[in-house]
Amino acid sequence: MKRRTFLASCATLAGTLALPGRGFAAGPTNLYTDSDSNVLDFWNNVVIPAFGEAQPDAELRMTDAGDSAGLRAIAERAMAAMRTKTDPQADLFEAFDPNLPAGGRDAGLWVDFTKAGLSNYAKLNPAAIQSPFGLPYRGSQVVLAFDTAKLPQNEAPRTWNDLASWIKAHPGQFIYNRPDKGGSGLNFVRRAIYQANGSDPAAFTVDNYSTERAARTLPGAWDILKDLAPSLYEKGAYTSGNTQSIQLLAQGVVTMVPTWSDQVLQAIAQGVLPDTTGIVQLQDLALPGGFSYVTVFANGANRDVALKLADFLLTEKMQSQIISEIGGFPAVAWDNVDPALREKYEAVIPKSIPTFPTGDWEKAINDAWYREVAPGVQRG
Repeated sequence: MKRRTFLASCATLAGTLALPGRGFAAGPTNLYTDSDSNVLDFWNNVVIPAFGEAQPDAELRMTDAGDSAGLRAIAERAMAAMRTKTDPQADLFEAFDPNLPAGGRDAGLWVDFTKAGLSNYAKLNPAAIQSPFGLPYRGSQVVLAFDTAKLPQNEAPRTWNDLASWIKAHPGQFIYNRPDKGGSGLNFVRRAIYQANGSDPAAFTVDNYSTERAARTLPGAWDILKDLAPSLYEKGAYTSGNTQSIQLLAQGVVTMVPTWSDQVLQAIAQGVLPDTTGIVQLQDLALPGGFSYVTVFANGANRDVALKLADFLLTEKMQSQIISEIGGFPAVAWDNVDPALREKYEAVIPKSIPTFPTGDWEKAINDAWYREVAPGVQRG
């Protein structure tokens, strides 16, 4: 489930660009996104103007595709354009899975960033790279947000075992959302799954799901979570989403919640949470999260401009503004962001960036959580 709402809008900046030798008529570099309104605003108000200063002849046009299905339709159109050698009218996706559409990667639809000559590619955090065809540029991890008036920063748990011990020692002061209602709760559950399986993220991949494997690997996590349930808020209550968890923290009803890093930083910036709110990441194995991956069409009319833009996203300025403007995590190593930001968020800099597979694993986890951990909670 998305954790923010979509805006259907598009924006255009004036300017012209003519790139000879591409075989298509000159025109704007077409960018598409299905991300939430805060990300769209970040691009229109921060990224595009800053890139315009660096490349004053480039015209960028960002359009909201609405949802992932909209992006897939554009990608399929670009696949058809490869066959007909026509302009796909698409140059860059702000966040997309380069394994889609089926057959696209093998057909050469996406630029291989390892061969694109990006000057900033080496700055990437190696743990963020999943495919040479997807360029990580912003991330978000689930972190623990807490009330420092009740729990001093230096006493906040920093390992899973310490967290479990704290929850049991402070009954009623912790809550997470149902895993099918938001990623913060889902990733808390996934972290329990890791804990029950040797804290090894490599044990779970998109391709290794089977009902037999799920039956072997998931029950240990249900035991962990059932053991914690009586110590949760109202002896086993769960919120209906990421936002609801933050609201309970803001109201002082609970002391600690798992939350997306970008959501809690924005909540603090907007005054929803006080600036004394503590944030911490587990240091034995971080709570899971993920990155957004830029993809560039190999047959795009303005591929060269799109690649310059992709490289620009990895500069210290842009990566620092991902932290300060939208509360995201940098895709580059933290040594390549503003030192003041690095010092400010030292407690949430992860030693690891586990990403749990979706697909069949996610469905199996959600179904079993209701059945095994919270049978009394009505789904829906």
